[in-house]
Amino acid sequence: MMAVADPTLEYEAELHSEGARFVIGCDEVGRGAIAGPVAVGLCVVDRSIGAQPEGLRDSKMLSEKRREVLAPLASGWARFSAVGLATAEEVDRLGIMMSLGLAGKRALVQLHEAGASIAESVVLLDGSFDWLTPVLATPLRVRTRVKADRDCASVAAASVVAKVHRDRLMIDADARHPGYGWVGNKGYGSSDHYAAIAELGASPLHRHTWLHDRAPAPAPAPVDGASLVEPVETPSLVRPGSTVDPVETLSPLSA
Repeated sequence: MMAVADPTLEYEAELHSEGARFVIGCDEVGRGAIAGPVAVGLCVVDRSIGAQPEGLRDSKMLSEKRREVLAPLASGWARFSAVGLATAEEVDRLGIMMSLGLAGKRALVQLHEAGASIAESVVLLDGSFDWLTPVLATPLRVRTRVKADRDCASVAAASVVAKVHRDRLMIDADARHPGYGWVGNKGYGSSDHYAAIAELGASPLHRHTWLHDRAPAPAPAPVDGASLVEPVETPSLVRPGSTVDPVETLSPLSA
């Protein structure tokens, strides 16, 4: 079996050498789920950032227990971090790519409000497709990179922070909408999850357009189901550092 290499800051250093004062590692979580929000994590690093937390890797390569340990270390290591969300209803209404962009935009707003200098940054986005730029009224510098979550420490940190945040939301949602196994499957489409939908019907937190003919008509939304309908603030994942960037071109980022 091939040994797994830890992510490094080598590519971030290249971006710094090209003139970026900050690099914002960006990764999404929950794209393929059939229930719950899609989440986008952001972690900001600069030239003087120290070594990343020991054992930091792409969230998919870590156990749930290890992710829980690393998430606060990753957010504490980054100069700033944030998680933005787009709801299941927004995924149904707007499509997954637009919803990824919306979640990313909301995370950028959190960074801006916390004092991160977005205008002096480049966003390092995992993958080959830039789903962020189309939702921004004022484009930012975005660099896509395949396997950035595996190879780049800032993106690996973003993946862990976002994964833990979304997993906790799904565990909390399981208490309000029991029977779907969200504590274990976190909203992804396991056979037991589909069987529960067939028995109970789809919940208000399911992505109904993704279920097709595998599930009955959705159940009506309860009045107390707002925690995953509107973006959830994540103060523990956003660490202020300096005064808010006064650049007015960032105002169109408001959700």
